[in-house]
Amino acid sequence: MTRTVLESKSKTVVIGFDEPFCVIGERINPTGRKLLAAQLEAGDFSTVEKDALEQVACGAMVLDMNAGVVYNSNPNPNETEPPLMGKMIELVQGLVDVPLCIDSSVPGALEKGLELAEGRPLLNSVTGEEERLEAILPLVKKYNVPVVAISNDDTGISEDPDVRFAVAKKIVERAADFGIPAHDIVVDPLVMPVGAMATAGRQVFTLVAKLREELGVNTTCGASNISFGLPNRHGINAAFLPMAIGAGMTSAIMNPVRPVEMEAVNAANFLMNHDPNGGKWIGFAKVLEAVKEGMPFPEAAKAAIASGAGRSGRRGGRRRA
Repeated sequence: MTRTVLESKSKTVVIGFDEPFCVIGERINPTGRKLLAAQLEAGDFSTVEKDALEQVACGAMVLDMNAGVVYNSNPNPNETEPPLMGKMIELVQGLVDVPLCIDSSVPGALEKGLELAEGRPLLNSVTGEEERLEAILPLVKKYNVPVVAISNDDTGISEDPDVRFAVAKKIVERAADFGIPAHDIVVDPLVMPVGAMATAGRQVFTLVAKLREELGVNTTCGASNISFGLPNRHGINAAFLPMAIGAGMTSAIMNPVRPVEMEAVNAANFLMNHDPNGGKWIGFAKVLEAVKEGMPFPEAAKAAIASGAGRSGRRGGRRRA
């Protein structure tokens, strides 16, 4: 079975076909969050601290770290993003013990994150674009880390799922040329908005199964893309996630501070026999009971942890090349 190993200083998380679905918290990302972007430019990390603690309490097993702020004072991200990424990673590592997903389009920010991340983070991301392959795959090899492979190339994002599969295959093959094994490639087959493309959901489910069966790779996605532009987005996301898990998807970058999505993930883990004896589901049900009584979800989740509820993830040591 394919196993992609991620590590923090003290915890190991495995993404795999026979593992619980890996929830990668998406909240530490200023894209579309004007207030957070302004805070980060001003050196205010209070929202980052809050988001880190809440996401882990609510069930995030990995935290995505994105420092993509376009500064008003300096619009060059090659200069501003690497030091900001470094500050954010050092801060978050001091607050929580989960592995990180270093997320940037700026190679310098990715390398700064790799230099400072403790353990074995996930690198987000490489694409099939030639320039990106040549810039990112050497970093993946140098730091011996797994990488998210996004299924678009120099021609853009194809609406044809067969083309997206071919791009993923190309990335896996090019990675092999660098000595990077397929189990360290986590493919993002690209989720299209179902409001714009009626077959978007079915395309992803078919692609995930094909990626698993033919390339033997783990998969991820930006889960909320499926509901973009639609009302009641969380309801659609909550339906999409178990269907994707049933098709073989092994992780997603998503918002864990939403009980309806986390309820769907926990139920799917139980149904897939990735929750022995339903222990996690029973614990989560108690959190939902507190939410029904009026307690905010993050507070209910934190209270459950304080009362002795178990957390997901395996303990492990630092592993680096």
